[in-house]
Amino acid sequence: MLVQQKQRITELFQAALAPLIAGSELTPSITLERPRDPSHGDIACNIAMQLAKPLKKNPRELAQALVAAVLADPVGKGLIETAEIAGPGFINLRVAAAAKQAVVKVVREQGAEFGKSRAGAGKKVLVEFVSANPTGPLHVGHGRQGALGDALSALLEVQGYDVLREFYYNDAGVQIGTLATSVQARARGFRPGDAEWPEAAYNGDYIADIARDFLDKKTASASDGEPATASGDVEDIESIRHFAVAYLRHEQDLDLQAFGVKFDNYYLESSLYREGKVAAAVDALIKAGKTYEQEGALWLRTTDYGDDKDRVMKKTDGTYTYFVPDVAYHINKWQRGYGKVINVQGSDHHGTIARVRAGLQACGEGIPQGYPDYVLHKMVTVMKNGEEVKISKRAGSYVTLRDLIEWSAGEAVEGEPRDLTRGRDAVRFFLISRKADTEFVFDVDLALARSDENPVYYVQYAHARICSVLNQWGGDEAELLAVTDLSPLTAPREASLLAKLAEYPDMLEHALQELGPHQVAFYLRDLAGELHSYYNAERVLVDDVPTRFARLALMSATRQVLRNGLALLGVSAPSRM
Repeated sequence: MLVQQKQRITELFQAALAPLIAGSELTPSITLERPRDPSHGDIACNIAMQLAKPLKKNPRELAQALVAAVLADPVGKGLIETAEIAGPGFINLRVAAAAKQAVVKVVREQGAEFGKSRAGAGKKVLVEFVSANPTGPLHVGHGRQGALGDALSALLEVQGYDVLREFYYNDAGVQIGTLATSVQARARGFRPGDAEWPEAAYNGDYIADIARDFLDKKTASASDGEPATASGDVEDIESIRHFAVAYLRHEQDLDLQAFGVKFDNYYLESSLYREGKVAAAVDALIKAGKTYEQEGALWLRTTDYGDDKDRVMKKTDGTYTYFVPDVAYHINKWQRGYGKVINVQGSDHHGTIARVRAGLQACGEGIPQGYPDYVLHKMVTVMKNGEEVKISKRAGSYVTLRDLIEWSAGEAVEGEPRDLTRGRDAVRFFLISRKADTEFVFDVDLALARSDENPVYYVQYAHARICSVLNQWGGDEAELLAVTDLSPLTAPREASLLAKLAEYPDMLEHALQELGPHQVAFYLRDLAGELHSYYNAERVLVDDVPTRFARLALMSATRQVLRNGLALLGVSAPSRM
């Protein structure tokens, strides 16, 4: 049901209720839902059962009075076909066929704007995702974050929010020192397994690549960073560190480019220390009386905010524990004017949520409880040729995002450059097709399959199938905008397809409420299923002209909604497959 139609029906119920609740303090909330059983109608409303007790009326009698008033209201003419009372007082409505068919005209008129709203207009949201340490290539987990974070950002944007996509680089700490010593060891000619090789070193082939370029005095730079030119001096550990970080940030930029993910801002952890933001956050917590010293360490009273125990902020050696810069970073987000922040992270970050939120509430900035929001995802297992893939030669210990894109793209066609679009589409769709907090098995063989079992192929093929029908027709698609006679769309499969198209705006709203962009993937699979079933049941290019044009308009509208949903997920909508 279209948003405008639901609003009209809500207003009909409000008008019917007005004389019944006049003089009372009741402010009923009218909820319209789709019945679980389609045979019960198109819309169900339980308002009569909600108000029966406070109004001291029999719920069925109240429902009958409401139905009579709704059907008698001229505002509902052409919108509601029938209204029935079921059970103890449920009101089931059937929407008129013309109202259901109207979705075709609305979609065709609004095009890429269909489904969008202004609910979040004027509100800023910062979505932080991927945020990989610049110590190696992006792995499959980063890919899942990328798909989830980018789609969540797009969901916010279609609801009118002003969204900032941010990548936080953990470029300070022990892991960066390990990166530098790993590259230094390679530059000295040592390899994993040698007696001289550092025990905690990174072992992937990329370390050798960095060492080679460092010795060749090459220059590396990230998209938003200053170029770093290698000194070539094996003893110059600071130059090695600076060059290695810039090199890997550039490599991660290439990974993200291949994945079709762009960020509006990159934020460096090192800047929090350099600009005194970590020290300022600690000082604020001390002044607020939320810390204490014990056994030479500084502790934060996180138990005051629901944590199971207090947490160390500064260790006995004077270094900060890892959640402290996170607190400083989120204070900075708040100070930048982002009252809503969503972090997309791996489930291994679950333990830090309570202490970060505690630090934010305690710092005196007026940051509310529950800030920021978190979307935590579970691990991804990669299967290829029927076996689990655990390591990558490129990374040395894990499957990289680039590996997954290349594997899912299939082999290059002889004489043509390899097209990674197919791989990107499969990876993005697959990684978002499950709820974030469920573990996911990525089957490369399935991603390569050209069958109904492959969900992204199934959805894209629905789009391509419609393009084929429209090409076969050969007319000017502008003509379909002028189609006003949609009355021939009465076949059962047409009714199902029309209903699914009308669900799209509500689905987007619900997906955002639950921070669940996987619902978009679910919807697209269902819509593709309705399209394929309709295509197999009815012929579009029939001889009867009104029926042919009505069906072509329905095809065009379905293609538009498929295209809108795929674009939101960052997946292409091919016209041929």
